Amino acid sequence: MVFAVDFDGTISLGDWPSVGPANIGLIDFLIKKQKEGDKLILWTCRAGEPLEKAIEFCRDNGLYFDAVNDNLPETIEKYGSNSRKITCDVYIDDRACNAGEYEKSTTLDMDRIEMELIRYADMVAMAG
Repeated sequence: MVFAVDFDGTISLGDWPSVGPANIGLIDFLIKKQKEGDKLILWTCRAGEPLEKAIEFCRDNGLYFDAVNDNLPETIEKYGSNSRKITCDVYIDDRACNAGEYEKSTTLDMDRIEMELIRYADMVAMAG
């Protein structure tokens, strides 16, 4: 599977332009999925120095990406072009809405539920 993951409000629970605090539950989940062979893409509006700070923050938390704001090389090769839209199986973003939930359930439901529970538990714990 390929996961495209937002940074602000998702990996980092703070708002742009700050960095942190870390969403440890989500980071641990992503590291686990990558060890299982899944691919990770950092998909963020950040560019330049703010992007470099985000990448450094992720590395400091043990999170490394297969691509940053770009499709995976194998995806580009498969389709013969590099679309502006990231090709992935799952988008993880604090501002996302899953339109598919309105029509059908998928095999991704358990992973999605697990990720949401981890994220919300971390947010509640931080709010104290």
